[in-house]
Amino acid sequence: MTRPLIGITCYVEPAQFTVWEMTTALLPYMYVEQVVRAGGQPVILPPAGDPASIVSRLDGVILAGGGDIDPTRYAETPHERTGFVRTFRDSAEFSLADTALKAGLPFLGICRGLQVLNITLGGSLHQHLPDVVGHSGHAPAPGEFGHMPVSVTPGSRLAGIVGEETVTVPHYHHQSIRRLGTGLHATAHAADGAIEAAELPGHRFVLGVQWHPEAGEDGSLFRALVEAAE
Repeated sequence: MTRPLIGITCYVEPAQFTVWEMTTALLPYMYVEQVVRAGGQPVILPPAGDPASIVSRLDGVILAGGGDIDPTRYAETPHERTGFVRTFRDSAEFSLADTALKAGLPFLGICRGLQVLNITLGGSLHQHLPDVVGHSGHAPAPGEFGHMPVSVTPGSRLAGIVGEETVTVPHYHHQSIRRLGTGLHATAHAADGAIEAAELPGHRFVLGVQWHPEAGEDGSLFRALVEAAE
């Protein structure tokens, strides 16, 4: 049986590998492994050319994590802690998200990917979550995941996927949803009130999580995406 094609967005950053140091299109391999284990065929989508133009060739899409989104997209000035903004990636991914939503493509947003989904639908972000919740547990140190519980809304699509009302998941984010985009329902929260997941009812599969499921042992979100894509 042919594996569903799952497009995954990626970073463009300076990187070192073997004897080389250069600008590279890259993605943590955990994403690839999770999609393969779930039965999908991963296809990496760099923010170059027009990735939105190949939506019709894909069976599902994952918007992966990454740096902060340019705050002018939700009519705010940058916070002093807003960083790693890549406007070329913003342009590619917002076009991709809009096209995928209009096409009814199964969609999973992860961390930054949830934020792109929210802003695409008219929402906004808290630019520096520690200012709001009073702690840095969602991103405890550079390159270190925080492991915090989130409460899942009973009866939501997410609850049906993870099968529990409370799950402890890997976090690495300093921003989060402030104002929900049109039609989005918040379906998971941290104990400090931060929105940790949102979904779009009435669509085949449109779901985003603020945490990093690719870094966890539970592959249920990837399996659910691939099943929706089949």
